[in-house]
Amino acid sequence: MPEPSRAAVDVVLPCLNEAAALPWVLARVPASWRAIVVDNGSSDGSAGIAEALGATVVREPRRGFGAACHAGLEAATADTVCFCDCDRSLDPGLLPVLVREIALGRADLVLGRRRPTGRGVWPVHARVGNLVLARMVRKRTGLPLRDLGPMRAARREALLGLGLTDRRSGYPLEMVTRAAAAGWAVRETDVPYFPRAGKSKVTGTWRGTWQAVRDMRAVLAPPPPVSGRPDVP
Repeated sequence: MPEPSRAAVDVVLPCLNEAAALPWVLARVPASWRAIVVDNGSSDGSAGIAEALGATVVREPRRGFGAACHAGLEAATADTVCFCDCDRSLDPGLLPVLVREIALGRADLVLGRRRPTGRGVWPVHARVGNLVLARMVRKRTGLPLRDLGPMRAARREALLGLGLTDRRSGYPLEMVTRAAAAGWAVRETDVPYFPRAGKSKVTGTWRGTWQAVRDMRAVLAPPPPVSGRPDVP
């Protein structure tokens, strides 16, 4: 029998109680791409909604942003994998802009730099925490990054080769630091940042924000292992 066809790109969407946002988010995933919704213990029926809308649903019982992202990465089968928040703050319809940089060989990892669409979209405490971390990353890696946003794209096998171990809020930062240590070309492109649906589980409060900052600072403490630059077909 022929092997089932693979999606052109897999989009990993970590999800914890995002029932209100899922219809809009999934409708914006490009045609022929596969949406992988990783349910991280939702109690609002998010998993059922995602399945009804045609998404592939992966259940990750271990709580943590990194746990959900990595479960989605392991479930992916496409050569290129994207990550995007599932709260309607970022538009998956813009992901082809990031993927194009990978396909053309201009970058190995592309990050979406969040540009708020209005006042109050990005809480002050969350923005301050992000600025602090971005400054630390620039100092540590030399990469001219201004944001550590969750929208990103890279090749699946190369990402798995980084050996990411963080399963909490430090996952996105660990991805960047290990990629830099491996000599990857890391680029940033502006993307609009919209008001999210509901309250953030991480940056909705000062306490949540600074817990995330602590997680990420822990990632910066040890030197990341170095592996080779991913091959570009």
